[in-house]
Amino acid sequence: MSMTGQEMDNLFEKQSFWRNLSLFDWGWAGALILATAYVLQQYAAQMDVYELGILIGTTLSIIAWGWFWKPVRAYIVFVTLISLFSIYLYGNNLALGETNFFLKFLISSKSAIMWMSALYVLATVAYFIGLIIGSEFTNKTASAMTWSATVMGFVGLLVRWRESYLVHVDIGHFPVSNLYEVFILFSIITALLYLYYEGKSKTYTMGGFVLLVISAAVAFLLWYGFGSRGASEIQPLVPALQSYWMKIHVPANFVGYGAFALAAMLGVAYLIKDSMVKAGRNGAIINRFPDLDILDDVMYKSIALGFAFFTLATILGAMWAAEAWGGYWSWDPKETWALIVWLNYAAWLHLRLTKGWRGRPLAWWSVVGLFVTLFAFIGVNMFLSGLHSYGEL
Repeated sequence: MSMTGQEMDNLFEKQSFWRNLSLFDWGWAGALILATAYVLQQYAAQMDVYELGILIGTTLSIIAWGWFWKPVRAYIVFVTLISLFSIYLYGNNLALGETNFFLKFLISSKSAIMWMSALYVLATVAYFIGLIIGSEFTNKTASAMTWSATVMGFVGLLVRWRESYLVHVDIGHFPVSNLYEVFILFSIITALLYLYYEGKSKTYTMGGFVLLVISAAVAFLLWYGFGSRGASEIQPLVPALQSYWMKIHVPANFVGYGAFALAAMLGVAYLIKDSMVKAGRNGAIINRFPDLDILDDVMYKSIALGFAFFTLATILGAMWAAEAWGGYWSWDPKETWALIVWLNYAAWLHLRLTKGWRGRPLAWWSVVGLFVTLFAFIGVNMFLSGLHSYGEL
């Protein structure tokens, strides 16, 4: 049976992909496989079949991620080395976090998260300075600070994971269990998504707008985590969260949230530039904004990516609910608002793909969509109660 021209093209593309993998690509895969084999040798007896599946799936995903986006390899290496150094310094004594210089001021979970927070705010300022004065050096400095902040944020989460076990083995848990932890996760994911599109579009001038929403998350994090609430302190998991589902449902959800936030801030940039151009105010600063076509394209790609992950997270959440509460869907306020968010972005993508909508209307929609998403993320916890009330403010 002969193949069609399209099938031959697809086969050729697949063969070309494998042929184009370099020695470094295979070395990357080999190093991760060896690291996973070591983890399995040390801890497989303490892991159930689901956790083994998550570990292997994560390894394969990171291998593919590093093949697809090569800059992330250095990021993962830095995060791994710093996290392991912090864990080594702790040993089995959590109290060293208050006496060891490196832990106290640099790489305990709280210190790393404070560095993350400071660097994100400084990067936001630097991006806007770079936009205003047109300085390539300032823009590159802002990008480097964003990378550094994202390293420290991920280090903070991984070290916090270890710290939770040092508090007590029964308290140890994957660090995405409360608003303090997930706001760190949100900041990291949104920054990584932005850095990917920054590299692909080869423009730094989107940075200030995207970093604004991350700085807002940092402000909330500092208020919520280090105030009188004591949310930064490690607490035992509530029974509803004591499940392997949390390790996959929550991260998938926050890829969606991060992508939607990124699209909304690019929508803001689009509306500002479009309004200024139509008003005839084509000053130097406006001319340094990204092209409207770039903003429109990245906004679309972000929402498409976010929608895919949010759909996956919703399916995983339904499966978790069936296991925990005996039913896939209960019209809990959190579930209902998740459905509203899903329908909102499904309609956005439908109008773009089938009706040819572009530009200003969808930019406005992406901005409004952020407020819908924000209510689903935080507002439900503040004003409504239900099965997900363990996440309330």
